[in-house]
Formats: sequence, structure tokens, C-alpha cells
Amino acid sequence: MPDSSTAPCLVWFRQDLRIHDNPALQAAIERGGPIVPVFICDEKGEGQWSFGGATKWWLYHALKDLADQLADYDLRLIIRRGQTGAELKQLLQDTRADAVYWNRRYEPDVIKRDTQIKETLTADGFEVESFNASLLFEPWKIKNQSGKPFQVFTPYWKHCLKQDIVPPVSVDHRQARPLSEQPASLELDELELLPTIKWDSGFYDFWTPTSTAARQRLGKLAASGASGYVSDRDRPDMDGTSRLSPYLHFGQIGPREVFAAFDKHDSTGVKGGKKFLSEVGWREFSHHLMFHFPHTPTDALRPEFNHFPWEMDEQLLRAWQKGETGYPIVDAGMRQLWATGWMHNRVRMIVASILVKHLLIPWQEGARWFWDTLVDADLANNTQGWQWSAGCGADAAPYFRVFNPILQGQKFDPNGDYVREWVPELRLVETKVIHEPWEAGFDQLNRVVIGRDYPAPIVDHKRGRNRALQAYEKLKALRSK
Repeated sequence: MPDSSTAPCLVWFRQDLRIHDNPALQAAIERGGPIVPVFICDEKGEGQWSFGGATKWWLYHALKDLADQLADYDLRLIIRRGQTGAELKQLLQDTRADAVYWNRRYEPDVIKRDTQIKETLTADGFEVESFNASLLFEPWKIKNQSGKPFQVFTPYWKHCLKQDIVPPVSVDHRQARPLSEQPASLELDELELLPTIKWDSGFYDFWTPTSTAARQRLGKLAASGASGYVSDRDRPDMDGTSRLSPYLHFGQIGPREVFAAFDKHDSTGVKGGKKFLSEVGWREFSHHLMFHFPHTPTDALRPEFNHFPWEMDEQLLRAWQKGETGYPIVDAGMRQLWATGWMHNRVRMIVASILVKHLLIPWQEGARWFWDTLVDADLANNTQGWQWSAGCGADAAPYFRVFNPILQGQKFDPNGDYVREWVPELRLVETKVIHEPWEAGFDQLNRVVIGRDYPAPIVDHKRGRNRALQAYEKLKALRSK
């Protein structure tokens, strides 16, 4: 085996698709030997959570962006497809490398796979090192006073803020040495990540999936101290959120960079900055929960909810998925999701509430739909969000808290602009009735006929709320037996 000071090192990219603040890449550069950047498409290795359709779209463009970044330093991204362990072994042989470095992931199935790969390669005499690039804190390092994982966000985040936050890693790209003889690589298009039916056409107007775009958006947000974040973040009719979630998921920007940007502008303590950074804290908390409770992507954290009296109905589920529930704020959100691969966070809570409470459809069905349609589909965040809405997770909203989709629309989309953008059937409806058009007179509807041009509500709000509460009472009765 070649001397480690001159032997090549594989840098296995996954959800860290950036060349800045990348500890695995910097550690490989510091070894002194040539660098072999590699991405392996191994959907079976993702377990039951292989890439969804929308995330494949983002992954394609993020990989293209990463390849361009690496090319600036004469490094070629090697793309392979197959079983990860076998492909890494083959690349080690092809390049005569003696080490593999990567940045850690925290999904349960991926942890099992990575552990096996590390054990196998180490036993074969290779150096294997993993690093933290995607979280502020390793989940196993944050514990409550009893030495157990936190299950409530506020004390968790207060504890985290008392810890030192490691600054972003400085990567000395100029010292990176390319490999003189490149191994075989697939072309990016051979991964077939983009859809053959162009349902993704609206994505291109809504997103620029590059690391540069992420840093530019973060820079503007931090420079302003996220001044409008507190007042506007719940308004889907405004551009009041960061829209950094897909960039964070794919690692085109890291949370340490987020904190560093706000530190640079002395805006970590201002009202907007503090609130925005707490949302980054929710992302950390979600990964903390998934690591310590690995069953949660499929089963409720609170085990009693595994016996909840759901009433699965495929027809109602399909209406919800297509944005045809008859509740304008819900339908606007679901159509925004399909068109752009993203949905405003306030609306995510509203559409989740109506699915699991008004319709009594299991939260797992909603989580699966989001997984396939969100460009920012992150297993930890998606799981925590749905369990929060269903009242069955950590720090969750009580199940008896049922959002009123009419009042939610009136409060957070007061002029109906969001509804009009995504539900064109209702563009001419008067503002004062746009969130409950079935109650409007013919003149207020401007010739829109409910039941013909736009559906009537698939469930009456009061009836749906009462049914949800009755189901919760049944669950409590089961628990008392």
C-alpha cells in the first residue's frame, strides 16, 4: 500500500455538496496526497427512504454545481452507481488510494450502512475517517441533567446555546492535489435523476439550486438581521422565510456558516436573528430526536398513538394530494408544493392538521407524500413536523388542537393573494369570502360555481373537528383499559 503522505484519499460526498466548510475535504487535503472526490448513487443503501422525485431534481443540480466548484481546482467529481461498499472498494483499487473520508449522516438506515462500510474497510487496512459537516452539535453529545436525550425543544435549545459553536472549517482549496490518472466515471445524466415527464418546469423559476445562491440569500438575511422574519414568516403571501431548507438538507450550506454569517453582522441577538436561529435549532432538535429514537420515521414517538383509530380513505387522501379539499388555503399549499417542490411552513402545518385531524388519515401518509414532493425532504425534519402536527411526537401540539383552515387563511393570507396565486379558479372571488367561498353569494363569487368550478369542502370543519376529538377520546379510553 502506498505511503499515506503521498497516497490518494477518496472524499465521499453525500449530503455535504459544497467545497467550503467541508471538514472531510480539508482533512483529505491536509494529508498531502491526491484527492479523489466521489459521489455514489445507491438508492438501496438509503433503506426505505430512497430519493423522492423532487429531491432527485435538486440532487441533479447540486451535483452539477459541486462538479463545477471542484473543477475550479482541477478536481474531477467521480460518479458511480451501485452498492456503496463495493464501489468504494473498487475505487480504492482503481486509484491506489489508502483512505476514505466522509461527513456523517444521521438517518437510522444510513448509520447502519456507514458503520458496516467503516468496519469492513478498516479491517482491510484502509484509513476511514468521518466528520461533522451538517449539524452544530453531534446528537450524542447533547443530554439533559439526567443524562438522557431532550424531548422538549425550549430546554434543549437553551442548553445548546450554552455550548461553544465550532466555526466553519476553512478549506485550503489551493493545496488540493488532483489525481493524475482519473478513474472511470459516469456522466451525471446517466443517473437519470431528472423526470422524463416535465412536471418540474415550475421548479426552475422558483429555485437556483447552487451553493452560491444559498450563500447570497444567507448573506442578505444576516445583513438585515432577519428584520422582517418575525412579522412576515407566517405570511405565505410574502417572501418572509429564508428558503434555505433545501440548501441545508443537501449541504450546499452548513449551519455553522449560518451562525457565522449572523455573528459577522452582530445580528444573533436581535429579535429577527434570534428567532431565525431558533428555527435552525428546530432542525438540530429534529436530528437529535431521530438519532435517539430511530423508530420515529415510521412509528409514533408516543407509543399510545400507534393504536390511534385512524380512518384511512384513499379518495380523501387523493383529494388532499391534488389540492381539491375545498379549503382554499389548504389547496393553495398543496398546489404550490406540486408546482415548486416547496410549501410555506405555516401552510405545512395547516395542510397537515386537516389531513390527520379533519380526515383522520395517518400522519405517515402525509409524510410519504411530502417525502416525494418536497425538494427539502429531510427525514428528521419531515418526521418531526408530521409527528408535531399529529400530536404524537416530542414537544408536539396537543392532538385536541385542531387548526381551523378558514380562520388560518383569514389571518395569514388576509387579502387572499396566496390563494389567488395558486388557486386560479378563485381569482375573481371577493376577498372577504375567499377563504370560505361556499358561504358566499353568487355576486361575491363572480360566477364561480362551488361544486363545479371549485369543490365544496370534503368535510365540514365543525364535523371534522368533532370527529377528531371523538377519536382522541377513543384513544384515551384504550389507554385507560
